Amino acid sequence: MRLSGRADHQIREVSIHTGFNKYAEGSCMIKFGNTQVICTASVDAFVPSFLRGKGSGWITAEYGMLPRSTDERMKREAGQGKQSGRTQEIQRLIGRSLRAMVNLEELGERQFIVDCDVIQADGGTRCASITGGYVALVIAIHKAYKRGLLKKLPTINQIAAVSCGIVGGKVVVDLDYLEDSNAEVDANFIMGAKDQIIEIQACAEKKHFNEKQLLEMLKHSNEVMEQIHQIQNEALGKVL
Repeated sequence: MRLSGRADHQIREVSIHTGFNKYAEGSCMIKFGNTQVICTASVDAFVPSFLRGKGSGWITAEYGMLPRSTDERMKREAGQGKQSGRTQEIQRLIGRSLRAMVNLEELGERQFIVDCDVIQADGGTRCASITGGYVALVIAIHKAYKRGLLKKLPTINQIAAVSCGIVGGKVVVDLDYLEDSNAEVDANFIMGAKDQIIEIQACAEKKHFNEKQLLEMLKHSNEVMEQIHQIQNEALGKVL
């Protein structure tokens, strides 16, 4: 039994509340236990310069942690004049994951920007951002279609993410901060519906791991992914 009282392959309580921001085209507040992230999706009429005139859209993401999202106040990255390497790496991951949702050509020449702001961090913030970012983005895409910005509603592939790791020699899913900081192996699994793998991040923090352990982490992440997808669907079903 873990310190949180959860079984090894049990995720924290996950909730998604849509319509959190009245101005954004799509928004939600997602909670993975004590981790809380506000996700907003905005529509921009312009695409990056490398896509202009090519008839393709784009999806990108920005990620940030508020100063008191952790136990000690952090300085705002904007005040320091640059983003940390961690922030840049996470927002690139979120963007890559969300771009796997749709055929970008079906978006036309417009950009969807997903902002993920962590208001409270207790491990798994990037996974919560991807999972909530998907919900906010789906709402924004549907709204763009209803406004006539899209000629047709694009095919949308469901995307979600969960952390997994090896703590005390055991494979556990959805690590909180204490588990993450003591993990021998830390991994993130970004997956679509029907066992589709979008991306896997896995690294040895304190001890190497083998193929059998990697497959075990994949197996248990895949098992809980159906539950996370259902929570996403229930949240979207209330607004679409």
